[in-house]
Amino acid sequence: MEAALRAVVEEAIEGRRQELHQLSRFLWDNPELALEEVKAHDYLTSFLESEGFSVQRNYLLPTAFRAEYAGKTHAEQGSGGGPTVAILCEYDALPDIGHACGHNLIAECSVAAGIAVKEALRNDPTLPGRVVVLGTPAEENCGGKELLIRKGALNDVQVAMMAHPGKRDALKYAFPATLQVTVRFVGKTAHAGASPWDGVNALDAAVISYMNVSLLRQQLMPTWRVCGVVIRAGDYANVIPEKSELKYHLRAPNLEELEILWSKVESCFRSAGDATGCFVEIERGTTYKHMINNITLVQVYQAYAEDMGVCFEDPDPGLLLTTGASTDAGNVSHAIPCIHPSFKLNSVGRNHTRDFQQAAGADESQPLTRTVAKALALTAIRVMQDDELLGKVRSEFQNSGVRAVTASHEQ
Repeated sequence: MEAALRAVVEEAIEGRRQELHQLSRFLWDNPELALEEVKAHDYLTSFLESEGFSVQRNYLLPTAFRAEYAGKTHAEQGSGGGPTVAILCEYDALPDIGHACGHNLIAECSVAAGIAVKEALRNDPTLPGRVVVLGTPAEENCGGKELLIRKGALNDVQVAMMAHPGKRDALKYAFPATLQVTVRFVGKTAHAGASPWDGVNALDAAVISYMNVSLLRQQLMPTWRVCGVVIRAGDYANVIPEKSELKYHLRAPNLEELEILWSKVESCFRSAGDATGCFVEIERGTTYKHMINNITLVQVYQAYAEDMGVCFEDPDPGLLLTTGASTDAGNVSHAIPCIHPSFKLNSVGRNHTRDFQQAAGADESQPLTRTVAKALALTAIRVMQDDELLGKVRSEFQNSGVRAVTASHEQ
């Protein structure tokens, strides 16, 4: 039975490799920013509909979607007919440098894996379960997965998984927690030459804030990160700027440390307002939670991927690779068991560079993308087949210190 399922997965993905490559290339050629992924949404949903999935477009968010396929047992018995496994699909890009984080490959990999699981369910009526390809927009900026979680997108899902291209073949990164913050200062305009003393300078507040944070870094923990940019700070040199705006990302290994870091950085902003006389407005954005890797599930994926020739840098279950990057898949991992392995692209630069953008669109990245999709598909099928495995996955999740929270279906 195992050999037969592997053959189904192999044929499902390799038999569609041209179409999958075209999907990836379309996204790469048409990069769209967070919550603006209209072309990607339409292409992906049409593709999945053509493959026999039941698709909900604009699912809870304008550019999110849910494509599902239930096996015969699940279709007849509902939740008693096997688990629902979600394969998370990302497709937003970055300003100016497009798919420099390889989300076009994530979309291809997730769609390919979803199709392979669908084909396994279709070919074997006794296989319990349901597969969901969940289109999650806005990973780069707004925390689309957290927005979907709040609206109940995972309420009927037992396990989630995805894979991300990077510079290493890795099973489990210690993705840190991240907070996105927007800071606005409001002062008072004045003629910068004739009567500057009548003004309250919002640019000064922005500069003081930036310097405060820069000086604070000497006292920050080595695992903490604070990154910021000035979005606006005046238009004419001859006018005292009335308004300024900054955006910051704060990172720490976990949510507890993130709040400690935030208390320090917040003081930098508020003191700048006090020093200049500006009104301070601070808007906390979505918090990206630290990743909780489900090791039981990781090991299943590892076995399949290694059998296909992938060599991981972190094969030891106790080894977590460190990274300064974050992901809203961390929020998923606090809601249900989740894995987020990485696969290596041939790029000189890391993610978020032009080199990596070119690698994400290169033909040579295709074979490994398909291999990873096969490993994800086989992992999902194994979860559906093996009640004992699913029990271990759930037990590990429950013992990790988090509990699944039933979200309210806010619209």
